[in-house]
Amino acid sequence: MVPTPQQALEMLDEYNEGEFHRTHGRIVGEVMRDMAAQLGHEDEADLWQVVGTLHDLDFERWPEEHCVREEQIMREAGIDEVVVRACASHGWGLTDTPYEPTSEMEKVLFAVDELTGLIGAAALMRPSKSVDDLEVKSLKKKFKDKRFAAGCSREVIVQGAEALGWELPELMERTILAMRNAPSAPHGKAVEQN
Repeated sequence: MVPTPQQALEMLDEYNEGEFHRTHGRIVGEVMRDMAAQLGHEDEADLWQVVGTLHDLDFERWPEEHCVREEQIMREAGIDEVVVRACASHGWGLTDTPYEPTSEMEKVLFAVDELTGLIGAAALMRPSKSVDDLEVKSLKKKFKDKRFAAGCSREVIVQGAEALGWELPELMERTILAMRNAPSAPHGKAVEQN
């Protein structure tokens, strides 16, 4: 069974109480949906979104068993192996998961997971507090500053771009564009109309 995007959100909320992990899952899901469209996989947009939404399902409760525990949870819930494998593969080389990202969907998830965090942090530093006016040039400066959003692994982002056969600026541009279309990404404060 492949959950619907709504079922994936409900599952995310069931296993994550903190707003940080819930928001991250929503953003990555929305970015994955947009990337599916960018890359000609519109017919699989729901699947890509579900994978993005559920990729960190276990991280809040079991960070030391990340990717391994979520496999168990998903299999017990009867979730299709394509979702289980894709979610677990984003931790390849970082956790105990044996799955290397091989499909385009898995490679995109591996590449954008850390990058969405970096983009979100960079957007919140802007006067607008929005991803809508963030440009690649500004993001590259933040990327080079290892102290900025230090929890976002630059090495993983670079590995992700390489796995996709993209230059780093292309990955950054595609992910920024996807985040501009993501309702859960930072878009600044709405201006009140009188």
